[in-house]
Amino acid sequence: MNAVTNQASPARTFAWLLKREYWEHRGGFVWAQFITGGIAVFFALLGAVIGAISARRNMVGDSITMDDLAEYTRTLGQVGDGLLLGGIGIASVVLAFVVFFYALGSLYDDRRDRSVLFWKSMPVSDVQTVLSKAAWALLLAPLISIAIGAAVGMALWLIAIVGALIAGVPSPWALATHSHPFSLLWLLLKTVPMSLLWALPTVGWLMFCSAWASSKPFLWAVLFPLLACVMLSILSAMPGVSLPIGWIWYIVVYRGLLSALPGTWSPLAVSGNLDSSTLQNPSDLVQWALQHTDSTRVYGSADIWIGAAVGIALIATSIYLRRRRSEA
Repeated sequence: MNAVTNQASPARTFAWLLKREYWEHRGGFVWAQFITGGIAVFFALLGAVIGAISARRNMVGDSITMDDLAEYTRTLGQVGDGLLLGGIGIASVVLAFVVFFYALGSLYDDRRDRSVLFWKSMPVSDVQTVLSKAAWALLLAPLISIAIGAAVGMALWLIAIVGALIAGVPSPWALATHSHPFSLLWLLLKTVPMSLLWALPTVGWLMFCSAWASSKPFLWAVLFPLLACVMLSILSAMPGVSLPIGWIWYIVVYRGLLSALPGTWSPLAVSGNLDSSTLQNPSDLVQWALQHTDSTRVYGSADIWIGAAVGIALIATSIYLRRRRSEA
């Protein structure tokens, strides 16, 4: 009986730490995205009302003929998909800022206010504490963001349907019947493991600086690498000096600082083959974006695995530093 209790205790402790992180940072993980999405929904509703009123006033009364009704309804369906992706995109942009500053202050803030001394007196290991913070930054926060973004996207979707119906747009229900919300959500959920691995170097670097810096972790985590890249770029412009500046900026800035941004793992963007010339009309944007969910090229690239290894090493170093340092 005791053996079962002892085995379950670390899991319960870790679950408790996850709850603690949520209650301390739910403003960023949940409410910031809800508020931003609510603002977007409000302006979408305002625009739909104004557009519907204008369309009703300017309606001539003639029937609208469609040369290709199938193509028209398909386009409306892709517009519906785009609205859902738009809602998720809004939440993802907010998530990027939340995760960045959450990871940056995750191990520094409790040293600054000395609450780390309290937590060290509790039966909680530094490994569990650091991993609970990493779990929120890498996995739980993105999952919440997808859920909130889907809710915002559905609200935009419904507003568009009602607005089109009031405005007298032909076949407004095609926004619902010809869109693919469940397929889109499944594709987005499939990208979560990719995003986790891809974001590891950025989250690991930010947590390392948070655990290591005696003060001003933002200076060491962001400004110092940027300044170093700028100085090296200036140096490479001098005669006789040749440096792989493109790779330096890619590794230090793109992978080191921006990998937590959703979608930066895009195989076409990473390989430098991001081509928008195939876009013929706005409805093609959705299909163009979904090409980037192809995981084969991402998982088959050494880039993601090297970055993940570096990120894990940085998180492990953060655990070691947390054990050694108690004050900022």
